[in-house]
Amino acid sequence: MAASVSCHYFSSPLTTSTQSIKPKLNYSYFAPALSKGSIRHFVPLCSSQCSRPSESQEKEKDWFLSLKKCAAAVALSVSLISGLPGSEWLGPAHASTPALPDVSVLISGPPIKDPGALLRYALPIDNKAIREVQKPLEDITDSLKIAGLKALDSVERNTRQASRALKEGKTLIISGLAKSKADHAIELLDKLEVGLGELQQIVEDRNRDAVAPKQKELLNYVGGVEEDMVDGFPYEVPEEYQNMPLLKGRATVDMKVKVKDNPNLEECVFRIVLDGYNAPVTAGNFIDLVERHFYDGMEIQRADGFVVQTGDPEGPAEGFIDPSTEKTRTIPLEIMVVGEKAPLYGETLEELGLYKAQTRLPFNAFGTMAMAREEFENNSASSQVFWLLKESELTPSNANILDGRYAVFGYVTQNEDFLADLKVGDVIESVQVVSGLDNLVNPSYKIAG
Repeated sequence: MAASVSCHYFSSPLTTSTQSIKPKLNYSYFAPALSKGSIRHFVPLCSSQCSRPSESQEKEKDWFLSLKKCAAAVALSVSLISGLPGSEWLGPAHASTPALPDVSVLISGPPIKDPGALLRYALPIDNKAIREVQKPLEDITDSLKIAGLKALDSVERNTRQASRALKEGKTLIISGLAKSKADHAIELLDKLEVGLGELQQIVEDRNRDAVAPKQKELLNYVGGVEEDMVDGFPYEVPEEYQNMPLLKGRATVDMKVKVKDNPNLEECVFRIVLDGYNAPVTAGNFIDLVERHFYDGMEIQRADGFVVQTGDPEGPAEGFIDPSTEKTRTIPLEIMVVGEKAPLYGETLEELGLYKAQTRLPFNAFGTMAMAREEFENNSASSQVFWLLKESELTPSNANILDGRYAVFGYVTQNEDFLADLKVGDVIESVQVVSGLDNLVNPSYKIAG
């Protein structure tokens, strides 16, 4: 197959599957959980943080916020079971008197929903100069929301701002490069400078259709420069996890899915970027399973419009059985928080009392990839993975009730929209590593076969 990712898609309208599925839903939080057999009874899960703490003002605020999140979980669970939309329980997301007004404290600025942008901002770098080039280029996405050619006036401002930032900050950008990667990054900076001139010409020619492809090209250059600023792996993984497969960096995989009983979609290749900088244990576990061909031939096991899920092997086991131990291999819950230098392990952010913390890899993008686990066992994830599809009133970007409870480790960056067309029984023909396999440390597949 060619290097570019493509979907074999026909011109007739998309269809939506209504096929019943094997339940894998943690109704307590609307979170993908590992379960076999019949649907569990509805029992809303509120952590011990919901009990009232001391009377200090700050703790009282945190208590109310936790209580509201628990109430949101209950309402969402009831809406899922009853079939009623969440808006009938909590009202519109932007109502003038929202049911959960203080949730806004979790949101700082407009949410970033583009997977490429999320990955760029998640890199472990601190170089203001390159970020000042990046931001106006990212802002072109919002500029293009303006109707017609009027959008080009805003795009022109974005372009001039990025060009000025590059000219004024180039020296600082170069000083922040890893020495071993400097030559490659300088080459990208030269291409970026030329590309900005080309974008300016596109705007002057009033060629709106050419803006988005050029923006994507320029942001790829920016992302490449930013990756060339990362010098080695930025922290030590805790000792108890150091012998596990670890992805110390990033990797890209292609997942090819054969679609059954759909005249509109025959097969599709989804490109996924896995972020080992922010989830080395989780991403390493997945890459190791990919190299074992664990997912090849496996069916999509859940597709309900909210998530797509797979990874449950045949038989009684709910995860990967390590042939060297004959036991299920599990990994810890792994969450990187903005402002922290290393991930937090084994506890949800709610359990840690970090109600306002922002995750470095949030459930913001369509096709956010994360690990499923037992609902009451934080460290029970093994092989089951899911992709989040729906942004609802209770799962908005930047205030998602899944953030901090489930480990995100990557994003679908190409053909993510077609995830919505998958259904239970569609077959994953293959998952192959395209790049970044050399970042995998302690690969068990080389030892055990």
